[in-house]
Amino acid sequence: MRYGALLGWGIVIYAVMALAWSGFGIYGLAGTIASRVLELLVLIIVATIAGRSLRFHSWNDILPYSVSWAILIGLLDAVYNVPFGGWEIYADWNLWVGYTLVVLVPLLAPFTRVSVQTREG
Repeated sequence: MRYGALLGWGIVIYAVMALAWSGFGIYGLAGTIASRVLELLVLIIVATIAGRSLRFHSWNDILPYSVSWAILIGLLDAVYNVPFGGWEIYADWNLWVGYTLVVLVPLLAPFTRVSVQTREG
């Protein structure tokens, strides 16, 4: 297990999502359908990049990383968001959709690679 990828990508996913959420809030888009769709798109893209960066060929190898990322993100939510929003943040289904996507999307990473086949000549 590569601990740099284990901790690093969990922090990166959290940081990118926090930055996206802050940006939508700054421009008055927070809570709109457009911001929800864009946040999902950002999460899917970052989670796919994280999964591909592992360079594994099976979802079985990626699963421990993606589950660890979701747990780390949940802990970071507890540290940074609970003081402002209270424990009620965990009652929001949107949060759980995000955690689920962090676990599942990287598992599809092996299918996003283009396989290069050479011709024997």
